[in-house]
Amino acid sequence: MKTSTYTTTGTKEGEIELPLIFSTPFRRELIHKAFTNLNSHKFQPQGRHPTAGQDVVADSNDPPTGQGVSRVARMSGGGGGRQGQGGEVASTRGGRQAHPPIVEKVIYKKLNKKENKLALCSAIAATASKDIIESRGHKIDGIESFPIIVSDDIESVSKTSEISKILESLKLSQDLKRLESRKPRTGKSSLRGRSKKVGKSVLFVTKDASNISKAIGALPGVEAKNVKDLSVLDLAPGSDPIRLTVYSKSAIEEIGKIKSTHLEVMVKTQ
Repeated sequence: MKTSTYTTTGTKEGEIELPLIFSTPFRRELIHKAFTNLNSHKFQPQGRHPTAGQDVVADSNDPPTGQGVSRVARMSGGGGGRQGQGGEVASTRGGRQAHPPIVEKVIYKKLNKKENKLALCSAIAATASKDIIESRGHKIDGIESFPIIVSDDIESVSKTSEISKILESLKLSQDLKRLESRKPRTGKSSLRGRSKKVGKSVLFVTKDASNISKAIGALPGVEAKNVKDLSVLDLAPGSDPIRLTVYSKSAIEEIGKIKSTHLEVMVKTQ
């Protein structure tokens, strides 16, 4: 399968043969599973202090019955304050939690290596589908061929003004403008300083992303990744496939070196 390549000015440069990995079937359920498992690797264990909510003097009546009041533990004291109020137990104000989180809980979800590799290959292959990219909400009007492959000159770009011109010439700036229409969130998220939520736009996949990472720092939603660091987390944010992706020619060559069991089977059946 061949596709067009472009220069940084948006003109067609020629054609390139896509690696076999782009023939991998689209597996939405596997991409979702891989994202869920890989995303759990960033979680931080949390727990509660062993005596949280119990550092008070509160006792039930002794004997617990025959007092004409409920058996819940009550605060003791010499008068005033919280004397006589329920406390310490789970059903009372300021009491302990009934089933608090514990640090021993296993939150690191494991994933089979072959499953992870197949999910990655499926996600990479999906970047060649206009319908799947469009279904995620990306604006791609006027773009003729997918995946979008650009010459290696893009890897040497280190200025925001230059990368902005490249995005404009490749008709990708329309997707950046899509993020500007997002309304601020309200409620608890706003009270806790999370009223603005930046979406995901173009992802640049290159062999060396050190320069371009500097150039895109001021562009909201735009990210760059080395091929060796590419993950389902980058290609399907929120487990929703698939992200609008731009590859360099060197990145395509590196992707062609990825080895997977299903690719070996595909070669034998051809």
